[in-house]
Amino acid sequence: MTYVSYLRLSKDSIGKDGKRVAAAYGIDAQRSAVERFVGASLAAEYVETESGRKRDRPQLSAALAECKSRSAVLVIGKVDRLARDVRFFLEVLDDYGVSIRFAEFPDIDPKSDEGRMILVGMANFAEFEGRRISSRTKAALAAAKARGVKLGGYRGADMTNARKAAAILKKEKAQAFRDSVFLVVKGALEVGGSLTAAASILNSKGVLTSAGASWCAKTVSRVIGG
Repeated sequence: MTYVSYLRLSKDSIGKDGKRVAAAYGIDAQRSAVERFVGASLAAEYVETESGRKRDRPQLSAALAECKSRSAVLVIGKVDRLARDVRFFLEVLDDYGVSIRFAEFPDIDPKSDEGRMILVGMANFAEFEGRRISSRTKAALAAAKARGVKLGGYRGADMTNARKAAAILKKEKAQAFRDSVFLVVKGALEVGGSLTAAASILNSKGVLTSAGASWCAKTVSRVIGG
């Protein structure tokens, strides 16, 4: 089997200092997940910096074209890396004649009835998460502007406000991730009987933490305990 990978970063994840570091780790986490899935069979890798809600994706188009020419499978690290738009997600899944697999769910076949149901549900959640974050970010910026905060080039109190807004968004994203994996993690805990065993089960299935890393007892406890 021949595989081609597609990795994506959102445009707003590219910035200075910490954002650049986070972006690099984001790509590394996706790449590691793909490598665990495909082993040494990766024929090509395509990396894109674009919003998950945008349809015009040159690198995705190129990856799909190469898959068709090679009769290869397109492998993507996480469902939301393909799209945060359910309609576009389904178009890619159904209309391009390319087999697609997601490294975070190595046992799920998108062509099966059960696999399609799970993936469409995840795509719906990815779109909801993206819209919620966008709406709250716009609301926070509008409120800051109404208070007289100068947006861009933060200084002093403005920098404090920006950091508070970033902390709120980070917390919301963490909660959204917890909600998306809670049942999976709970099921692993019920089967394993301990936090350590649950972590081993999740790692064996290729499920990643919110940071794109492997699970341990502590990260399982954070999800279960809230």
